[in-house]
Amino acid sequence: MGTLLGFDYGTKKIGIAVGQTITATASPLTTLLAKQDKPNWDEISQLITTWQPEALVVGMPLDLDDSETETVPRAQRFARQLGGRYHLPVHMADEKLTSMVALQELKGKKRHYGDADAIAAKLILETWLS
Repeated sequence: MGTLLGFDYGTKKIGIAVGQTITATASPLTTLLAKQDKPNWDEISQLITTWQPEALVVGMPLDLDDSETETVPRAQRFARQLGGRYHLPVHMADEKLTSMVALQELKGKKRHYGDADAIAAKLILETWLS
């Protein structure tokens, strides 16, 4: 039980959220830009050092019918890389509709680039926590 980091993986941006197993809640943290379709490992390492998570959760991009999208292999690869680099348990969670819900949460609010990705990561983490 403790702190978790959640990831909404994308080849251009990666939304990140932090959550707590004790309260089963999560909050959007940040969105990192990928460099040439590669995660920014330096910034991810800084977040791992700062938050000291006990586990990581990566969104599994499934279609509405639960079939795998073309980005599933990339998300799974990212999850394996996280586990290999940081020696932490990595879990996959269904991220279906999280981007759409994130955009709904931002409707009518002032937005910054990447806000929806961090909120999607929060929703992914909350899905796993529940």
